Amino acid sequence: MATTEKAIRQSVSLPTPVAKRVRAMAKSRKVSSNRILVELVETGLKSKEEEKRRFFQLADRLGKSRDEKEQQELKDQLAKMTFGE
Repeated sequence: MATTEKAIRQSVSLPTPVAKRVRAMAKSRKVSSNRILVELVETGLKSKEEEKRRFFQLADRLGKSRDEKEQQELKDQLAKMTFGE
């Protein structure tokens, strides 16, 4: 028998332009706004996890690198990820 996770009700206030975009997406896909919000949150969480994984991958490469040019490129990439462009 499959188990389903219990949903936890959350109240979220969205800026009007964001709410309109969510409703438009829901309407065009013929699903609820709630479903769209769940998908967007899941996608955002996966994106953040991937970003974190990539950061640690670059940091690991930096620690193992002996090439000064590669080290500088990796430092630049890490700085962009940390502080933006």
